[in-house]
This record gives sequence, structure tokens and C-alpha cells, in this order.
Amino acid sequence: MNRDFGEKITTWYVQNRRHLPWRNTQDPYKIWLSEIILQQTRINQGITYYNRFVKTYPDIFLLAKATTDEIYKHWQGLGYYNRADNLMKTAKIVAGQHNGKFPEDFEMLKTFPGIGDYTAAAIASLAFGKKHPVVDGNVYRALSRVFGVGTPINTAKGKKEFTALAFRLMDNHIPADFNQALMEFGALHCVPRHPDCETCIFRNSCFAQSAHRQAEFPVKKQKAPVGQRYYYYFVIQVIDKGETFFYLNKRTARDIWRNLYDFPAVESTSALEEPPGSIAEAQKANLFGKLSYTIGTSSPVYQQQLTHLKVSAWFIPVFLQEPLGDEQKKSLSLVQQKQLVNFPVPRLIARYLQDEKIIK
Repeated sequence: MNRDFGEKITTWYVQNRRHLPWRNTQDPYKIWLSEIILQQTRINQGITYYNRFVKTYPDIFLLAKATTDEIYKHWQGLGYYNRADNLMKTAKIVAGQHNGKFPEDFEMLKTFPGIGDYTAAAIASLAFGKKHPVVDGNVYRALSRVFGVGTPINTAKGKKEFTALAFRLMDNHIPADFNQALMEFGALHCVPRHPDCETCIFRNSCFAQSAHRQAEFPVKKQKAPVGQRYYYYFVIQVIDKGETFFYLNKRTARDIWRNLYDFPAVESTSALEEPPGSIAEAQKANLFGKLSYTIGTSSPVYQQQLTHLKVSAWFIPVFLQEPLGDEQKKSLSLVQQKQLVNFPVPRLIARYLQDEKIIK
């Protein structure tokens, strides 16, 4: 089985692979860019972002010169903004210290921000032809089913075991072809639910198929329960010379959505109550000072699922007759309505702005 696995999988790949833009290049910059974007992102969504980045920043020198707000705006909607932070850090290091060239060495690649074993293996094998297996969720699923590996994939032992297995199976095959073939097989054929085992190239040798245990693989160690955060967002707006302005807050603390913009908020320690109770909380926080204001119709609850956290928020429009004083404004920015589209915001905020037609 080990002997002909690579031959079968690469032959299958030639006949069934998708034609994706980053597969038409050996440019390590573009391969690195695609891998960072595709972390925690579906391919269909990632293609749009990849093409946008390549068009705006065709080389790493241009990417290294971009501002945080520019990168975050291009990244908006992808989530996990630490990836964007690492993208900027690595771009500056490669452009400034390595003359714009990624090193070929696997261990050296892992010294860059945001590049771990998986991404380093992808760059080393796809760009430079080095023999390093790329092990992602699709690979875990395919290998665990075919070979009946029950070690949990979200453990150090599991990661080591599957990487060693993929390395052995790679044998003398071209690393780039083998890695892409195995990932593609898991993505298109050996799918999480209802895999097409009847037409599978491994149907006569697959452990899970023969034991009718496809749904049991891959094995995962149970995760910690998901946390909850609750926000009252106050969409404070004021009209000046016929133009509507909004107050935005830039999240600079080491917390969720760092370096993104949102509205002034009061966080609740428990599930959201009716909006009238939130106004008292806003007054306690001195968000409006002694200014006159009126309250608009509150939104329904918006939710966003992060990795280990669910965020729930209620948006409450607040209309001021004059701008906030210095004590209330603090670090808030007063932004013209038509300029809101230029500010990177969390997905939850973007949905609200679009739903209320504040931005189009």
C-alpha cells in the first residue's frame, strides 16, 4: 500500500485537480501569500482576497510599504487579523533583511512571524521542491481513514505521527505534486461527510471503508467550551453643515479585533437585555457627557463566531445635536459617513453598516 500510494494519488490529481491561481506559479511570495490567506478560510472566498492582494501588491516590497489600515481594509471579512499582522511583519523582514527573497530552508522559514510547520513546508515544497510534507485538515482526514490512524490530530503526538507518515508516502515523488495531490484528494473526494467511497482509488485498501467507520476519522481531542462576550454598541452620530458624521473607536488593546475600528461600546458580563437598560450603562460610562441626544431604534442582536468565542452585540443609534466634548471624545475619531467604507472593521460591524445602508 505504501509503495503505490503516491503513484495513485498523483495520477488522481492530474485528472481531477482544480485550476487555482497560486498553482500556476513557483513564486515563493505568491505561495506564501496564498497560504496565509487560506488559513481558516475557504478556497472560494480566498481566491477573491488573493487576487486582490496580488493586484494591489504584486511584489513583497510594495506589501512591506503598506500601512496597517490599508492591509486591514484589504483583509476585512477574512477574520483572524493576527494573520494580517504577521503578513505585514514578515513582508518587512523579507523585504528589508533578505532583499525580497524568501529563504529555501525549512527551519529558516519558520523564524518568520506567522509561518509554522505547515506554511514553511508549503513554501519549501511548492516553491523550492524540498521534501517536506504539507499536513492540513484534508490530509489528516484522508490519511487517518485510509490507514486507520486513531491518534488525535489536534495533539503534538498526532501531528508528529501524520507528518512522518506523509513523509514516508512521499517517497521519490515530486514534493509539490504529492503535497497538492494529497490535499486536493481530501478536499474534493475524501470529504468530511458522505465521501464517495464506491469510486475511491483506495476503496479496496482503505481501513475506514472496510470497517464502515468513515465518520469516526479523523479523531480529535475534545476542545474547551466556547466563551461568550456581550456588547452594547452606541452608533453615535452628529450632523454638521448637512453632512452626517460618526464616532469610531480604534481597538488598540491586546484583545479581539486589535487595530480594527468599531463604535463606542459598553461590555456586559451577561446576556444582553433590552436596550433601555444599556442607556443607563452608557451614562455611567460618561459616553455622552451632558449633551442632549435622542435614541433611535435598536438593532436586533448581531453575532459573530470567533475561534473560541462567540460575540453578541446590540447596536443603538444615538443622535447628538453637537459634537462630543474632549472628555467624552478621548481617542475617538469623527468620520464622515461616506468615508466609513475606508476603515477596516470587524465583520459584525460591517454587517450592521450594510444592513442599515450606512455604507453601500
